[in-house]
Amino acid sequence: MFTVKQLSKMAGVTPRTLHYYDQIGLLKPSQIGGNGYRYYGEEALLRLQQILLYRELDLPLEEIKGIIESDDFDILKSLEEHQTQLCQRRARIERLIDTVNNTILHLKGEKEMSPNQLFDVFNEEQQAEYEKEAMQMYDPEVVKASYKKWNRYSTAEKQRIGEEGNAIYQDILAAMPKGAASPEVQAGIERWRRHMDYFWTPNLEQLLGIAQGYSQDPRFRANFDKVDPRLADFMLEAVDIYVKNVRR
Repeated sequence: MFTVKQLSKMAGVTPRTLHYYDQIGLLKPSQIGGNGYRYYGEEALLRLQQILLYRELDLPLEEIKGIIESDDFDILKSLEEHQTQLCQRRARIERLIDTVNNTILHLKGEKEMSPNQLFDVFNEEQQAEYEKEAMQMYDPEVVKASYKKWNRYSTAEKQRIGEEGNAIYQDILAAMPKGAASPEVQAGIERWRRHMDYFWTPNLEQLLGIAQGYSQDPRFRANFDKVDPRLADFMLEAVDIYVKNVRR
């Protein structure tokens, strides 16, 4: 058994934090001594570890409480999910380090980097974020399934998917002068729709909703504007035409 002072020192949290977790019912002590002291056993320690791991993923305390108190909560399964997400974060950090190192070499004249290579690591994350945000507008179960699907991909596969998504947007942009209804642009929209299958498979209404988000949501719009200020509105126009053609 560990006292509040011992556990706080071991876990790197303050005694006040442990008292607060007790107060809100998130982490109860294993027993209360006759002197009124709180004591924590192994089960409480494992629960605290879960809380801190979920905090690392930026989940609010109320949501963490709901997860670990749900009837189907399994601590081993939860740890495996943490492992997957942390490995994903590590892979991204490693790619960021590689990008920084290569850029330093590029600036020193020791290595050539194309404009796309300067931003590849960010574009993959951006693409995944687009799909996650879009799915949150609909079914949480879709979001959960998509996370699992995305986490099954290797780092190399994720990079390839991100590069494929970037190429699709660049091809649509290149065909923009031909008009949203042109065969070239519509072929690009079809590729874009198929690209969604890496994350989830939206129906036509959801597909149009995603394009509307690109155009109307300031967060999406800002990222598209970095590529070309015309692209977000053009995507919406082209997707609207695509959806109408499919419905005919």
